[in-house]
Amino acid sequence: ATGQLVIDQCAQLSQRISDAIDAAEEVGEVLVEGAYHLEVSSPGIDRPLTRSKDFSDWAGHEAKIAMAKGYDGQRNYKGELLGIEEGEVLLKDAKAGDVRLPRARIHSARLVLTDALIAATRPLDASGADELIEDTPISDLTEEKADD
Repeated sequence: ATGQLVIDQCAQLSQRISDAIDAAEEVGEVLVEGAYHLEVSSPGIDRPLTRSKDFSDWAGHEAKIAMAKGYDGQRNYKGELLGIEEGEVLLKDAKAGDVRLPRARIHSARLVLTDALIAATRPLDASGADELIEDTPISDLTEEKADD
């Protein structure tokens, strides 16, 4: 099961990122124009689902999914997340039953706070935070956005 960062881990990550930015600036790299305020936080227990991996990691938990404007079908779904296969998010929707939603057409997706989700989350170890894993965010996959 995946969990959450605790405040001390956020503070440690913030310091490491700040140190890396400062080191880059000392050798002449400009990573941030002008003054900046760095904030590191946990996505929260009812976190947004943005990476393909999120949809498989959180399978079995309740999620809310809003489809992008122009999607041919129901716009909003809520139900048990079943995973992801071949670019389609699998969800057991409370009204529509089992649905396959194209990830590229999802405007937003997030976990729903439930007792099961609370029980499944625990603090994460921040080791490996130096490693970056890149994935295409949902916002980059679709041109059209659903109204908030």
